[in-house]
Amino acid sequence: MAQPRLTDFFARRRPGPRAAPPRAKPAWRTPSPAKPAPPTPARTPGGSRKRARPPAEPTRDHPAPPARRRLRLPADTVSSPSALAAPGSPEEATLSAGQLPCLAAQEDKASSKVTLSELKSCLQRARELGARAQELKASAQRKDAGEPCVLEDQGQPAGPCGQKAPAYQRFHALAQPGPPGLVLPYKYQVLAEMFRSMDTIVGMLYNRSETATFAKVKQGVQDMMRKRFEERNVGQIRTVYPASYRFRQERNVPTFKDGVKRSDYQLTIEPLLDQEAGGTAPQLTASHLLRRRQVFGQNLVERVREHHRAFLASLNPPMVVPEDQLTRWHPHFNVDEVPDIEPAELPQPPTTEKLATAQEVLARARSLMSPRMQKALSDLALRTAKSGSPGSPGPALPATPPATPPAALKGVSQDLLERVSVRGPGRGPWDRLSADRSRGLPQIRCKQAQKQLAQMTRQPEQERRLQRLERLPELARVLRGVFVSERKPALTMEVACARMAGSYRAALSPGEMEKHVQLLSELLPDWLSLHHVRTDTYVKLDKAADLAGVLARLAHVARAEAAL
Repeated sequence: MAQPRLTDFFARRRPGPRAAPPRAKPAWRTPSPAKPAPPTPARTPGGSRKRARPPAEPTRDHPAPPARRRLRLPADTVSSPSALAAPGSPEEATLSAGQLPCLAAQEDKASSKVTLSELKSCLQRARELGARAQELKASAQRKDAGEPCVLEDQGQPAGPCGQKAPAYQRFHALAQPGPPGLVLPYKYQVLAEMFRSMDTIVGMLYNRSETATFAKVKQGVQDMMRKRFEERNVGQIRTVYPASYRFRQERNVPTFKDGVKRSDYQLTIEPLLDQEAGGTAPQLTASHLLRRRQVFGQNLVERVREHHRAFLASLNPPMVVPEDQLTRWHPHFNVDEVPDIEPAELPQPPTTEKLATAQEVLARARSLMSPRMQKALSDLALRTAKSGSPGSPGPALPATPPATPPAALKGVSQDLLERVSVRGPGRGPWDRLSADRSRGLPQIRCKQAQKQLAQMTRQPEQERRLQRLERLPELARVLRGVFVSERKPALTMEVACARMAGSYRAALSPGEMEKHVQLLSELLPDWLSLHHVRTDTYVKLDKAADLAGVLARLAHVARAEAAL
């Protein structure tokens, strides 16, 4: 049986002139029954054990079929650039003859387009990352230099390095429990806590005759507060309370750290105490710590008072409140926006001569260098001077002027202007305010100033009485419901207070509820009366009275006392 030789594959792969490519192999068909089947050779016992291959139908162009059938792909797959014929096949010769150059050109063009777009995107990404790295590097340098990164964004305080301060710092004064008073800003309270921790650490070291250095105090304060404690905070403490410590730069202070040498200068802290009568060294006791803490807190409050006085003077009309009568800040005074305390200067170690430039090195060691080395250092000094020369600053951009109200409304409270919506020209709110400015606005400002002055000078007892007056209308309604449900003309004070405490929306103790009932009997003796019988007190209520009239009288009394 004649079979094609396998060495034809290598013959086709050899470079050189090739014969014309054969035509595509025809599809296999079922042999016609008219044609006789070719005789199958008989298998000899001693012959090869290979399976006999069925002979293919010979054609005119291809006398014998190939040794193995080849996979025929669909037309769309064969036409694609990726579906090329296998090496050594007849289709490979056809593609290599005419189609391969076109396909290669198309692939190169597509790959060049993809590569160009990828390069552009990578370049843009690299620029963004470079700008971000520069910003982080600049912020790290500012942080290492100790410069405060406190900015202001639309009147709100900003946190470190341009970040907006969190809400618990910006609205710290509004979140304080209890009645409002002379509340300190959040940053001032943190500074007061730092002073307390610093005084505790310094007192421990001072009482056992140990030199208190800034490194020891810093570690102790950070362990107590879980916050960073820097020399800037020490400068702020010195600004607020100058007579608290004595700061010096000393050498030969015993240290037990590898990074600090004994010969280095260290900032030492010594508390200033009054000398005792016996001549003995004073001790920083708990009473001293408490008194110093109170003085520090009073100094902080006095600093806030200064900003508050400036704020009152800037109002229209300006307000003057006696300091001994001030019990709370102005309602429009934002306590948490008070400027930070400027740190005072601390003693610095004495400056020693250091060679910083190439010219100084050349002047100092000129005699120890060869002429060639002197020339190299001179060239380096000239290049450093040229590169370090400052460039001409760019022109400053003009600042945009803030939006201002019309000239006729100059001097009107900003809060009042914000309550009125702007509708444009014509008969809008601006025109009405301009027309009524000469008649009603001065009276409004005077009434508003009187109300704010009454709020700032109100005593704590008056504040508690006003709070009770605000609760009385609802408590009067609850008390009448208790009498209606009990169906009795009189109730004991204990029973009435217990029923009211259980029905009121807020949690009030029976003792506090009894004070409200006594206030009700004081304001409305014709509606509610108290009768003392032996050791008990009975409450009697007129259930036939009009409840709406009673509530109106209570609201009128509350408004009248709030206006005082």
